[in-house]
Amino acid sequence: MKQPQGNIKMADLIESNYHLLAVLTRFGITGGFGEKTVRDICEKNHLDTDTFLLICNVYTHRDHEPSEEILRDGHVDDILRYLHQSHDYYTNNALVLLASTIEELIIPCSVAQKKAIWQFFTDYKEELDKHFAYEEGKVIPYVQSLLLGKRNPSYSIDRFEENHSNIDEKLSDLKNLILKSLPTACDDRLRVRLLNYIFALRSDLDSHTAIEDNILVPMVRLIENPYATHRSAAPAKEEEGDRDELSEREIEILVSVAQGLLNKEIADKHNISINTVITHRKNLTRKSGIKSVAGLTVYAILNGYVDINSVK
Repeated sequence: MKQPQGNIKMADLIESNYHLLAVLTRFGITGGFGEKTVRDICEKNHLDTDTFLLICNVYTHRDHEPSEEILRDGHVDDILRYLHQSHDYYTNNALVLLASTIEELIIPCSVAQKKAIWQFFTDYKEELDKHFAYEEGKVIPYVQSLLLGKRNPSYSIDRFEENHSNIDEKLSDLKNLILKSLPTACDDRLRVRLLNYIFALRSDLDSHTAIEDNILVPMVRLIENPYATHRSAAPAKEEEGDRDELSEREIEILVSVAQGLLNKEIADKHNISINTVITHRKNLTRKSGIKSVAGLTVYAILNGYVDINSVK
């Protein structure tokens, strides 16, 4: 996929994808572009033009994998700058907005429902904070040291990729819980507002992850080993199936999952094989749209399948 050139007008680039406004904000680039080109704006903001356009290209086409030549010519410090500012935005803006909207939306819910939803969101926020703290405390300093010619023999960018947790899964579950399982007494205007916030954050996090996977990791690999050949493969995305009503057996399995039982314990309890348990759990995810155990637990509580006091 061809990368835009630096002589394109910044206003035209944003017109092609308004989501790129988020990229500008994280580089501290303000509006009023007039007829200035991308190169003009980047030079003014001490930013490498080709690296900026590389981020924009991956932001727009998340499956885009830049060539080895582009990666070698890129400025890793600009990638780190973007990621650091993204972490700040997620922590101090996006999550704060989600929290305040959720708090207002769940006012009509029962005490148990409020507790379940709020705990789920709190756990997600803590998971995201931990993810960003790892990147800020381990990954970014490691790469900065590499740029200074200092190599930590006990660490490599492959370690980061191995521990690169899926920060989208629980957010997707939260979206499905809000979309399908909240009581009808909840304000629909607030529900729609919250869903808009969640969809926007999910899209932004997808771009964040793509930039890490398709730019940062292969770029740092080439710094670690300048003679290596860059190779990567985008993981296949799972397609969503149709949503159906849960069967009685699936509800039984859902309750067991919510109670904290492992697959073998569920199999023993219901006198079925582990493979059958796994099949039922896949069906639960397909029908509910919920992937994580925590999300399935909240789903079970909101739909009255379990009492919150029976959940560990």
